Order: sequence, then C-alpha cells, then structure tokens
Amino acid sequence: MNSQSITTAKTMALIAALFGWLFDGFEMGLFPVVARPALMELLKPELDSLEPEAVDALIGRWFAVITAAFLVGAATGGVVFGWLGDRIGRVRAMSLSILTYAIVSSLAAFAQAPWHFVVIRFLAALGMGGEWSLGVALVMEIWQGRSRGLLAGLIGAFGNLGYVLVALLSLFLTQFQSGIESLLRSVSFPEAWIGALMANSGWRLLMVMGILPALFTLVIRLFVRESDRWTHERDQGKTQGWETIDLTGVLVGAAACFGILYLWADDFSWPVRLGGTAFFLIIVLAGYLWPIRNYLKRSGESSDAKRQILTMMLIGAALSGVALLGTWGSVLWSPNWADKLSNKLAGAKQWTQFWSAMGATAGCFVAAMIGEKFSRRFGYAFLLAISLASAQLFFRTNTEWNTWFLVTVFIAGGCTATFYGWLPLYLPELFPTRVRATGQGFAFNFGRIIAAIGALQTGALMNGYFKGDYGQACALMSFIYLAGFFLIPFMRETKGAALPD
Repeated sequence: MNSQSITTAKTMALIAALFGWLFDGFEMGLFPVVARPALMELLKPELDSLEPEAVDALIGRWFAVITAAFLVGAATGGVVFGWLGDRIGRVRAMSLSILTYAIVSSLAAFAQAPWHFVVIRFLAALGMGGEWSLGVALVMEIWQGRSRGLLAGLIGAFGNLGYVLVALLSLFLTQFQSGIESLLRSVSFPEAWIGALMANSGWRLLMVMGILPALFTLVIRLFVRESDRWTHERDQGKTQGWETIDLTGVLVGAAACFGILYLWADDFSWPVRLGGTAFFLIIVLAGYLWPIRNYLKRSGESSDAKRQILTMMLIGAALSGVALLGTWGSVLWSPNWADKLSNKLAGAKQWTQFWSAMGATAGCFVAAMIGEKFSRRFGYAFLLAISLASAQLFFRTNTEWNTWFLVTVFIAGGCTATFYGWLPLYLPELFPTRVRATGQGFAFNFGRIIAAIGALQTGALMNGYFKGDYGQACALMSFIYLAGFFLIPFMRETKGAALPD
C-alpha cells in the first residue's frame, strides 16, 4: 500500500471514529436534558399529590435508576461489542454498535411510563458502550501508536461535543417551537402527534433525533478499512479462540447488574442493600471476565500473560470507575439542578449542559497533553485533584441559577471530564492487539457498573438524607475522587512505551 493510501485510510478511520464518539456524546447527553420534563409528564398522576420536596426526590430517584440502567447497558455493551470487535473486526462491530444505539434510543419518544426509559436506555447503551472501545482500538492501531496524545484529546473532545449538540438542538426546539409545529402541519402530521411531540419542552421530538447516527453507519462500512493489526492477528488464527457460548457469562453478569438496580430502586434496608450489592458485584465481575478467561485458555497463553492481562483489566476498570462515578454521581446531575434553581426557566438546563460540555471539550485536550508530557501516574493524580476541587467549588458555592453557576459548571465540566481525554491514551497501552478491544472495553465500561452504583447512591441521598438538595448530595458524592489516589501505586507506567503487539 502506497503512502497516499495509508494516509487516506488513517484519515477516514479517524473521521469515522470521531463522529462515532460525537454521536456517543449525543446519546449520553439526551437523557439529562429531557429527564425532568419527561419524568414530570410520565409521573404526573403521582406528582400531583406530593409536596415540592417530595416531587424532586421522586424525580431524582427515577433519574438515578434510569441513569444506572444506562450505565449497566454501556458496561455490558462494552464487553459484548469488544468481544465482537476482537472476533469479526473493529469496523464491522463498530457499525453494528452505532446502529444499535441509534435505532433503540429513538424509541424513547414513545415512552408511556418511567420504566420504559429504563429498558430503552439500557438497550441503547449496549451499542454506545461498544462503540467507545472499538473506535479507540481502531484509531490507535491504524495510526500505529503515533500521536497518541493528540488522538486521545480528540476522542474525549468529540464525545463532549455530542453533549453540546444536544444542548443546542434542545435550545433550538425551545426557541422555535411554533415554527416547528407549523412545519409539521405543512407535511400533514396529525395534530395529536404534533401535540405529543412538542409538549413539555419537546422532549419526545428530541428523542426522535436519536435516530440520526444510524445514517452514519453506511459511511463507515463504505469508506473505512479494517485495522491491519487485527487483520494480521486474524490471518495468524489468533481470533479463533472467541466463541459465542462464552457470552452466557455476560448475560449472567447483566442479570446480576439488574439485581443491584432492584436493591436500590426499592425500599430495602441499608445492610441488605450493601450486602446484596457486594454479592451481585462479584457475579458481575466473574460473568464479564468469563469470555476473555476462556479465550486466553483456548489460545494457549502463558500463565504470566494471562495474569498480566486480567490484572490490567481490573486496574483499568478501577481507574475508570472512579472517573465515571465522579461524573455520573455528581456533575451530570447539574442540568436537573439548574432546572430546579431556575424554577424551570426555559433554556436553563440546556445552557448548563452547553457550558459544562464546552469546558469538558477543552479539558480533554489538556488532559491528553498532560498525559503525553508527564508520567501516566502523575497525570492521573493531577486530574483527581482538580476534579475534586472543581466539583466542590461548583456544588458548594451555588444557591441560584445565574452567571456564577454557569462559570463554575464550565470549570467543573472541564476538570471532571479530563479523564475522558486521558483514558483513551492510557488504556490501549495496557493490552496487546488480540485482546485490545475486549480488554479496554471491559476496563472502561466495567467502571460504569461502579458509576451506576454511585448514581443510585446520589438518588438515595436525594430521596432520603438531603431531601431533594442536589448541591449537598452531589458535593458529597464527588469525594469519590479521593479513592483514586489509592490506585496509583498499582498502575503500570507506560510513558514512552510502544503500543503492545
């Protein structure tokens, strides 16, 4: 292959992956924006009889459960589609993952009860979780490990630009609602459909927009070629050890995840919740590791290689878990908090998400550059420190929605999202090509299980101890960043090392 063909292949792979992450962010950002108006509509019979504090607590509880289901789905999808990417190739698996989350996510427009959101967000997240690990593996392999800092920064930045896209689209629907209604009437949309789509900030119409990424899969299949590294592994017969029967372990793990959700969604005592969560988490861990353990056994890996791969998967999951828990347990509650503090002022939650995501976009570049320039351990420690400080600043100093609220959410969004520029740099460096998609898919996405448990804690704190106070509940949850410092001694230092074969 000549140099021009190589350059074209690298460029197309990067463009495809960047837009894939953009749509990932779009899908993740949809629910935080529509959550409050959607739940207010779907829970209306119950909410009419409640006091204001109880209303916020109930909405917070459902928000936590739906968020946790989404995170569980992303964790499951990261393992399933990572496995698929190592078995049939990065490009084919990535196309399937995007198609999955695009089609399923749009079905939320037809939700009639909160539990419909639980199911739909779980299923949509299967594809979203898979796309992250597949895109990272594809880009890092096709670019042959070069420009890793820049690529990691782009990965994180485009994911957060998806949140910006949701905020702007939601603002557009809010500002031009009458014009959109007229347009729908001009194409003979039934009045009942128009009313349903545009009611309560147009959240149903916004969810319909989730279908847009499906069109992008055609571009991927036509113009993006497969990773040469993976093709070489396939030709050497190293992809034959992946077998479908191993996915039964993932199914058992996913079922255990829903056991955790059930414990926190219902009114069980704290000892039952904590004991049951620990029990189910062990089952989840064993189930999600089952496919790669069997692959390593079939492929004849040495005992040292097996132990090293599995150890790196667990350490990567812990590192990701702290970052994800900090985000999903605190900062991503800010649009709901803005909606409450502004007394449902039009545009408050959208502008909150916009400025948070803009900060995150910039933060991802900074984090990737720090990770490239300094040691990986120092980079992670620095990100932990600034994330905790910025979250405390945001949640402790705001009592109303105003300019300071937006300034501090920009800072908090920028600092806490830095991990999503650092993780795409670090995780691919931990795994060889033959298990890279599965390894980093598990490492990043198993952290979502931890984050799901944390999001449920925020909901429980909102519903119980803090009586609907977002600021206090989220400020407390942000102290999870301190746990990350205990993980640093276990990290493998990879600065200056080549991407493993």
